[in-house]
Amino acid sequence: MTELRTIAVGDRIVHKTFPAITRHKLALYCGASGDHNPIHVDIDFARAAGFPDVFAHGMLVMACLGQSLTDAVPPDRIRSFATRFAAITQLGAKLTCEGTVAELFEHAGERRAKLTLTTKDERGEVKLAGEAVIAI
Repeated sequence: MTELRTIAVGDRIVHKTFPAITRHKLALYCGASGDHNPIHVDIDFARAAGFPDVFAHGMLVMACLGQSLTDAVPPDRIRSFATRFAAITQLGAKLTCEGTVAELFEHAGERRAKLTLTTKDERGEVKLAGEAVIAI
């Protein structure tokens, strides 16, 4: 983990790369999350809906970003975590999650940092964007 007391605006404090998303991972996530939407596991259903193949659950992509954040920042220091889905994450995508310090400020006597967060695939396409506020 990064020494949070010494961070500065522009520092990248979150960085994690995940292996390619497989059909097996989608099936496991489907069972674990209870999200059994066939568009994520049934290729015929996905094609009938106009997609070339199944694709990742948005919340699976968000979970990758959340794991990346908690790997870098102790969970008890996270004050907020918010995301926006930007694009569908295709089967086989290799995701990289990053977080950069955008602002340092004080709130109710506590030093805090606002982080800009992104999840991109191996081509650099943003799949998820968001922000977090952490205590430093």
